Amino acid sequence: MIDETRTAPEVRSVHEPELSAPQADGAVPPEAPEAQAPAALLAPPAPAVPPALATPGRRRRLRTVLRWTAATVVFAALGTGVAYGITEQERTDVPGLATEDDGRWVYPKLAKPVLPAGAVDPFDRTNEGQVHYADLSALLLPLPAGARPDKQLKGGRVPAGRFLAEFPGHQREDLEQDLTDGGLRHVVARGWTMADSTSTRIYLLRFHSVAFADAFFSAHLGGEPEAVAALNGVDQVAPVDESYPSTTAGVPSTDRHVYGESEPGAVHVRHAYITAGDTVALIVQSRKGTSAAVPFHQTVVLQNQLLG
Repeated sequence: MIDETRTAPEVRSVHEPELSAPQADGAVPPEAPEAQAPAALLAPPAPAVPPALATPGRRRRLRTVLRWTAATVVFAALGTGVAYGITEQERTDVPGLATEDDGRWVYPKLAKPVLPAGAVDPFDRTNEGQVHYADLSALLLPLPAGARPDKQLKGGRVPAGRFLAEFPGHQREDLEQDLTDGGLRHVVARGWTMADSTSTRIYLLRFHSVAFADAFFSAHLGGEPEAVAALNGVDQVAPVDESYPSTTAGVPSTDRHVYGESEPGAVHVRHAYITAGDTVALIVQSRKGTSAAVPFHQTVVLQNQLLG
């Protein structure tokens, strides 16, 4: 298990301001937080199913969402047993994982952003729309040490078309139409490349409520043993990544759906979706030859913690 002295965070009060975490060279700080009103003003009860995606005959059936959450992540890597330990947090620091000689990356100290005055957490029982009131850019995983930032994905808002560009052209029209009709508010993204040429891109899509987010995810992205929409560079529909640890719950009310190519081509593509209230995340990691599982799983775990 991880040495507790290397990962235990300092305890902070729920709304205590957090000093900026150290960033790798070249990292771009997040955009300034959006001005947001208290939850009571911005989160009216969400409809059970968004009308735009519920029209009979227009959308395919909504698929059952797999419920995968994890508190303690344990898996084998490089032939030996390796453990990731992340415990459920309040609105305090989320520790970066200790770096062992197993391919894990070094992330800066992570912390959930302070909420606007009067706002509540997305999964508070009074937040019926499960809205994230924190600045969405502040919920993106920061660059790990040694990363070269993507000049187009700097951690701020991007057009929806940049997210759609991750999918083949013939799939984009339906995706774009349902983003337009289905309550998308905006998209933020961060990308980087490591020294071994592994490329990572993370997109966070914020919808008007959990109902819209769930409807879009279920109609297009996953919820079955195989991913519904294939990504660019994936010759066949990607199956569930069986090597991904799916042990006990640790991020309540969020779900992870992790996929890996069974027969990669010249470029090995791994991807995952996280559904967390009004927000859907897409994480893509790719590399010529083989894309290592350990840093990919680490990235998914930490991004999930920030969204919970």
